[in-house]
Amino acid sequence: MNNILITGGAGFIGSNLVLKLLTKGYNITVLDNLLPQIHGTNPAETSALYQSIKDKVRFIQGDVTSKEDLINALKNQQIVVHFAAETGTGQSMYEIERYTNVNIQGTAILLDILTNEKTEVKKVLIASSRAVYGEGKYLSKEKGIVYPNHRKEVDMNKRDFEVKYADCSELELLATDENSKIHPSSVYGITKQVQEQLIMTVCPTINIAPVSLRYQNVYGPGQSLTNPYTGILSIFSTRIRNSLPINIFEDGLESRDFVFIDDVVNATILAIEKEEANNQIFNVGTGVATTVNDVVSTLIEEFDIETETNISGNYRLGDIRHNYADISKIQSTLGFTPFTDFKSGCRQFVNWVKEQAAIQDTYEESLNEMKQKGLMK
Repeated sequence: MNNILITGGAGFIGSNLVLKLLTKGYNITVLDNLLPQIHGTNPAETSALYQSIKDKVRFIQGDVTSKEDLINALKNQQIVVHFAAETGTGQSMYEIERYTNVNIQGTAILLDILTNEKTEVKKVLIASSRAVYGEGKYLSKEKGIVYPNHRKEVDMNKRDFEVKYADCSELELLATDENSKIHPSSVYGITKQVQEQLIMTVCPTINIAPVSLRYQNVYGPGQSLTNPYTGILSIFSTRIRNSLPINIFEDGLESRDFVFIDDVVNATILAIEKEEANNQIFNVGTGVATTVNDVVSTLIEEFDIETETNISGNYRLGDIRHNYADISKIQSTLGFTPFTDFKSGCRQFVNWVKEQAAIQDTYEESLNEMKQKGLMK
């Protein structure tokens, strides 16, 4: 079980996983299309993520929507880590065909090959997402545990951003465990749900062990600074370095579970190596909710750059209000412990950003796209 294929292995999580696996003696094949949105306009020459793994792996520049590329990549592989996917909640709401084609069709092609061709694959890991939980899990005094539907525009237009549930008073946010209701509120979340269900349904029928890892908001050194569609730490950092104001959506109290890249890599390796992970779904996070206001203040403190901030009340359709993970299952089953808290992880991220060349800010262009589609208010 020494040969591992990582689709999307030149990406942020993938490249970090590659480097750690190489130190453990694994032979790695990477299939990646070096998407310019992630890697820049001349990725083969300028992408730091790609350069970090170049000449250290068997690298195939190709696409998971190509059956030929996947067949080539799967030769002599025992484990597949399927990272290749379009990411970003906002963009997914208007690039529906692209997200569906890459995420769902790409996974279907992979499984079709594993089902109908002779391979050595014994295990498949899928990168799922906290996005499958939609608005998450709450406690109601009147009804117990509830799973609210998407928030309504009429409420958010009045700057009432908290989730609601019929005939209930104020709700108490709870951590989402793996048995929480799956009800994504974005196209991206839907594609992650389907990817996960395809892997978990098909693989056992062909004697392949599936594992799904529902990653929370992953961040850290190496994160793409050129992608204006996802990764608020990168987006805000670029704004700060370019002396541009930060537009904080909603009221800034929306929260996420931010998990450091090293912890994500460690969790993924546990899932690769431990048989206890087989046929299981795990949250990968910290179990701590951090608000966007806290993210902004921590970044400004670490950069030590005076920055204008504006809590605008703007919002995007498809965004959720809160989510943080219950990680007790991965702790008890695989022995996973997240070691990096947000403050120290943010410091490491900022120190790395300071060493990078300044990036032109294209965030406003991405927001204008959403405004034109009627998806940002």
